[in-house]
Amino acid sequence: MGVTQERLERFEANRRRLFGVAYRLLGEASEAEDVVQDAYLRWERTDTVVSPEAWLTKVVTNLCLDRLTSARAQRERYVGPWLPEPVVTGSGGLDPLETVQQRELLSLGMLVLLERLTPPERAVFVLREAFGHSHREIAEILEVTEPHVRQLYRRARQHVAAARKRFPVPPAQRRQLLERFLAAALGGDVPALERLLAEDVVAWADGGGKAPAMRRPLVGREEVLRYLVALTGYAQRIRMTPDVVNGEPALVLYLDGQLSGVTVPEFDGDRIIALRTITNPDKLAFFARQKR
Repeated sequence: MGVTQERLERFEANRRRLFGVAYRLLGEASEAEDVVQDAYLRWERTDTVVSPEAWLTKVVTNLCLDRLTSARAQRERYVGPWLPEPVVTGSGGLDPLETVQQRELLSLGMLVLLERLTPPERAVFVLREAFGHSHREIAEILEVTEPHVRQLYRRARQHVAAARKRFPVPPAQRRQLLERFLAAALGGDVPALERLLAEDVVAWADGGGKAPAMRRPLVGREEVLRYLVALTGYAQRIRMTPDVVNGEPALVLYLDGQLSGVTVPEFDGDRIIALRTITNPDKLAFFARQKR
């Protein structure tokens, strides 16, 4: 076996995990793919290392930190609300997803919350919570002291804990609630929608200025309800199908047979507290490739 083939096989053995790291850090699947490819090019040019997994994790993490710094400025100029790119998770392409914490860390709501953290806080939190790295390992990856990592992790956990849902909903119940929401939305059943929406529900839509979408969040049951009822006017042209997106039950929207959006509800108990819809075609490109 040639050196190049051996290196390729070692890298491919780590590709899914590396993509999982990059996506959780960036919230953008297309950017995560670019980072993983960049890491591969560096891997090709590097002499043999003692621990390929550790070396590749360090490279990917630091490439993401560089991108996160510039992404903050870009997102300040973004047209309308910014949401992460949706990804299909039913196929297991974003391991690990074994624990509740690992699945939660992939949700759109959590990825939006992670935007509030500094890039180093986000890196520490993701590497610790989703991938189980020790503080010492993270310190080596970030090239900082272990006490500093502990401080970053403590701050990140405090930010996240303050915004986590109070009443987590089991997966089976979320699927049932999604089916009820789908039936009510398609049927224009206003009383059923009222029962499903929390009084302080918020709806976001990310069109990026490239697709029809709300330019500001809709806040409150009445405002969100009016928006949903207005959509029933397109009922003959819209098809909605349930799917698993970012580890959560979601709706995939097709307009005149073409993929036009992904909506992910967030539940608290038996109520919807948030609706996040991505219609930006750039952000749907990776999702569309997954669905082929």
